[in-house]
Amino acid sequence: MEANFAKGKMITVLSIDGGGIRGIIPGTILSFLEAKLQDLDGPNMRIADYFDVIAGTSTGGLVTTMITAPDKDNRPLYAAKDIVKFYFDHTPHIFPQKKSCYGLSNFVNKVVNFFGQAMGPRYDGKYLRSIVNEQLGDLTLKQALAYVVIPAFDIKLLQPVIFTTNDAKLDELKNPRLADVCLSTSAAPTFLPAHFFETKDSNGGTRAFNLVDGGVAANNPTLAAMSHITKEISVMGNSEYINIRPMDTKRMLVVSLGTGAPKNDEKFSAVQAAKWGLFNWVLDFENGATPIVDFFGHASADMVDYHVSTFFQSLKTKHNYLRIQDDTLTGDLASVDVATEENLKRLVETGEALLKKPVSRVNLETGKFEPVDGEGTNEEALTEFARLLSEERKLRLSP
Repeated sequence: MEANFAKGKMITVLSIDGGGIRGIIPGTILSFLEAKLQDLDGPNMRIADYFDVIAGTSTGGLVTTMITAPDKDNRPLYAAKDIVKFYFDHTPHIFPQKKSCYGLSNFVNKVVNFFGQAMGPRYDGKYLRSIVNEQLGDLTLKQALAYVVIPAFDIKLLQPVIFTTNDAKLDELKNPRLADVCLSTSAAPTFLPAHFFETKDSNGGTRAFNLVDGGVAANNPTLAAMSHITKEISVMGNSEYINIRPMDTKRMLVVSLGTGAPKNDEKFSAVQAAKWGLFNWVLDFENGATPIVDFFGHASADMVDYHVSTFFQSLKTKHNYLRIQDDTLTGDLASVDVATEENLKRLVETGEALLKKPVSRVNLETGKFEPVDGEGTNEEALTEFARLLSEERKLRLSP
């Protein structure tokens, strides 16, 4: 947000989950939110003009970069309304659908695909590398138009790596190309190859990164974003931010966007898993799924929402936290890579339908999302958030 923190009342946060092609769902929601902001403040306004911190993991990291990377006029490279088109144009090439071998039975095709996937990542990542490098070139992390937080995981050091704009401005070795950040956070194990790169500083120092998908560490980066704010307040002693205590939820506006989850699919059971060996955990032969990747990703996202929701509810600031998620996906809709035109269109429809659904919060007992009486639809909640974001921006820009 291009404004003076010290004049404002709130810290504003946007968080976007990982989920492959399901990034269309938050893309659809962001398009609605940006349109509401434009209704209030003019057609040239963009999401990055309103949020202090924008966090994204995996496909959410790609979306974060799209809406914060600067173009030649130092404005966001993509408007929110263009995100869905990006997915339609490019994900069929990132995740090309394998055709069955003519004349072979369904069983034999499954065997062929199974062993093909067992020998390497499902997709070679060449098209993704090409389009990311073409779009972002040599832009670096510190050039982002908002403070971004993008997780990845270093498999050599066995620890998360959280890329942030603030760190990039302070340390050359933490200022990689945005293209490398995108390729790292989206390198989903079994789907896309791990990503290696190095950074260099003006003194000749180097740092090596051996990274895979940020979903290994934080598929839902909301908590990472809030922790980043706390860290910066502590380091800067409130000199740049408004006078806010760490984790003061009364002074935070947080929008967290999920990419959908298959809680009702009930694809696996303990009876099945009790018989699984190494290959079964990595690849479900019947469905072509990757159980252990699915489990880690959804568990990570749900645990973060559980903690953040508990935090806001316990401090009686639940209206400052809006989590929009659909946990009823089934079949191809729940996949991260079935990039057929039909499935992509259904994901757009899912996002549009989600806007019409009532505001829901996680039930701290069951872990499932339940509608909240009297709080309207997600569409209405986002419209109210747009009003609050607009007011905050005007306050900071005031003389």
